[in-house]
Amino acid sequence: MIEINSFYEFCPLAGLVEVRESLREAMRETGVRGTIILAEEGYNGMICGDSEPLRKFLVIAESVIKSRITPKSSFHHSAPFRKIDVKIKPEIVTLKRRVDINLGVGTHVSADQWNELISDPQVFVLDTRNAYEYQTGTFARAVNPGTTKFSELPTYVADNMDPNKHKRVAVFCTGGIRCEKFAPYLLEKGFSEVYQLEGGILKYLEQVPKEESLWKGECFVFDERITVDHDLKKGSGRDLSQRHAKGTE
Repeated sequence: MIEINSFYEFCPLAGLVEVRESLREAMRETGVRGTIILAEEGYNGMICGDSEPLRKFLVIAESVIKSRITPKSSFHHSAPFRKIDVKIKPEIVTLKRRVDINLGVGTHVSADQWNELISDPQVFVLDTRNAYEYQTGTFARAVNPGTTKFSELPTYVADNMDPNKHKRVAVFCTGGIRCEKFAPYLLEKGFSEVYQLEGGILKYLEQVPKEESLWKGECFVFDERITVDHDLKKGSGRDLSQRHAKGTE
């Protein structure tokens, strides 16, 4: 059984070229595979391997990045990643807007409190993911912004949302990283009460029993599994993403 680790953090990073090469070498040495994105604002990764090599890699990575890495883990019968890919980008999630991440402090809602929040008819529940992710599965009452990429969300907000009308807004995404940027963005735009699902959909599926869940369908993931079900096992959903439409991996 292969372990899959996902992790991210918004924290200042310097010496990105040296960090990239060190992480590549650590992945080669331990046999870990996957993708890690580095930027001056932080890091974002999803990797896979046997449990002990993953543990060794994370110890090395923490030393290289000089940050405590807290991964979320799931398991699959085969490796969903086959390549070593460490990239340097302007952002670890591309919003194309500068955002004060610190504004997001205090906006996180745990999985066990999420159902009560999104069941309130006064709360506008916004799925911050792409349209094909929404179509694969989403939460009850969630609005589909109809985007094809994360950087389109500000346009959706400008055209469809009003701080004077939408007093309370709840946002969610797959693992939490997109909302770490988008919740503060909404606050900067004047929305007074903004909440984000801590740990994203994957943490919710891990912690909330299926019989109590407000999640409908499966969750799209960006690896060879395509979707996962409520038990975080490989789902049966089709790949509705752009990569599928273009015939690419």
